[in-house]
Amino acid sequence: MSRTLHLSGVAAAIGCLLTLSFAQVAKTSSAGNPASTAQHGLDLVQAGRCQEALPLLKQSTAHLTDKQLKLKSGLAVVRCAMTLNQPATATSALEMLNRDYPQDPEVLYISVHAFSDLSTRAAQQLALTAPNSQQAHELNAEALEVQGKWDAAAHEYETILKQNPNAPGIHFRFGRLLLSKPNPPPDVVEKARKEFEAELKLDPSNAGAEYVLGELAREEQKWDEAIQHFSRASKLDPGFAGAFLGLGEAFLSVKKYEDAIPPLQVAAKLEPANPATHYNLATAYSRAGRKAEADKEFAVHSQMMQKSEAAPDSSSHDQAPQHPN
Repeated sequence: MSRTLHLSGVAAAIGCLLTLSFAQVAKTSSAGNPASTAQHGLDLVQAGRCQEALPLLKQSTAHLTDKQLKLKSGLAVVRCAMTLNQPATATSALEMLNRDYPQDPEVLYISVHAFSDLSTRAAQQLALTAPNSQQAHELNAEALEVQGKWDAAAHEYETILKQNPNAPGIHFRFGRLLLSKPNPPPDVVEKARKEFEAELKLDPSNAGAEYVLGELAREEQKWDEAIQHFSRASKLDPGFAGAFLGLGEAFLSVKKYEDAIPPLQVAAKLEPANPATHYNLATAYSRAGRKAEADKEFAVHSQMMQKSEAAPDSSSHDQAPQHPN
């Protein structure tokens, strides 16, 4: 009897070993054949079994050589990861898809929805975990601005500044909001100016604040002040085309044509498709006596305006300015 039990135990042990061996062989075979693993994962997704499918798809997708299968597998990873609330897995798959299939319509479509959904989830989490934080108020203000609810957005920025008057970036955002409101009161410009100046006291490297102060000075024809602000903005951000254009226009306004040329040249390089830049550069060349260069820039501007006028949505205010004398 005991011998029989012993043999049964041996047989059971051998059975377990064989089962483990077969499982190991199957695992090795699956690992060695990512296409089979991916296809099995896709079949599971089709059956609504994302929980089982996702590990297989994550394991195999990066090793696939068939582009179409890799695309399908990557898209399935994103969908399952979003369903199972695994944002890190979803963003990793989206990064791969946008790198390997940058112009694929389905990749672009799922990217829009996935990132939008991730953004919404993060906003909800912020509202739940830290509803009175600066970040929550700032996010609310941004959403209200998009909806055109200017007063409500202003209240959010004011709340932040009451909590922390030295909060970086908030004075700039508040000033920008004040200037964006339709039908503003007469003192809005002065209020906004104070906000931008307050921002620069906290952060002297804020090129945006310098630029807007330059625009305000330009509108009031305070040319020296405008030149100072535009100049500082262009130095703080060498890629800020608007700052270079503003600086060039300010120099043109005070008839410093030679001084206007360098910043306008930079603006034209940074934004070659901006007709205003080419027109102002042509004007500076012309007034500085550099006729050949002026004619070239006027020709570029003229071609741009002709294309704009030929476009179906062109409007009458896009007419080309007259060639200066």
